[in-house]
Amino acid sequence: MGNCVGRQRRERPAAPGHPRKRAGRNEPLKKERLKWKSDYPMTDGQLRSKRDEFWDTAPAFEGRKEIWDALKAAAYAAEANDHELAQAILDGASITLPHGTLCECYDELGNRYQLPIYCLSPPVNLLLEHTEEESLEPPEPTPSVRREFPLKVRLSTGKDVRLSASLPDTVGQLKRQLLTDRTRLQETKIQKDFVIQVIINQPPPPQD
Repeated sequence: MGNCVGRQRRERPAAPGHPRKRAGRNEPLKKERLKWKSDYPMTDGQLRSKRDEFWDTAPAFEGRKEIWDALKAAAYAAEANDHELAQAILDGASITLPHGTLCECYDELGNRYQLPIYCLSPPVNLLLEHTEEESLEPPEPTPSVRREFPLKVRLSTGKDVRLSASLPDTVGQLKRQLLTDRTRLQETKIQKDFVIQVIINQPPPPQD
């Protein structure tokens, strides 16, 4: 995991009047994204929950809340590749980085702050989440050579519509040419008091 820690290490707060000594050097925030692998594959939602739990509990143990807030904002800015904003946030809060990463930081009073690596970058084995609609519909094939041919479709209204189709096309793709979710009502010429017929495919009743 490099110089970062995989979990938050809690240390005893410094005694009043005796702040911890911070490292003498202060390096600019490095632009390289830290790479690490989780002990178990996690989804994006699990990663967000883990981060939220850390940011919600970290200020309650030690350090100053305004510094934790600045570190959180800088971490999100750095992950979004806005390193100029992240560095400006750190400079504005007088936060120093002895090693050029947010893994170990110090405020102007010498208090030490450590951020777990999962708050700085996603793991290399992060699982991508798919919506329910995406999981139900198989991915559309992308043939190398698409040979199209005209296809005439006759609607229930008696109107004929010409579509451009190819053999690898699915029925769902042809349906989207007829009517998509983004089609406006004015484009369909639906007027007041019109009756819209909707055909619902229901599974057959179970046989005894």
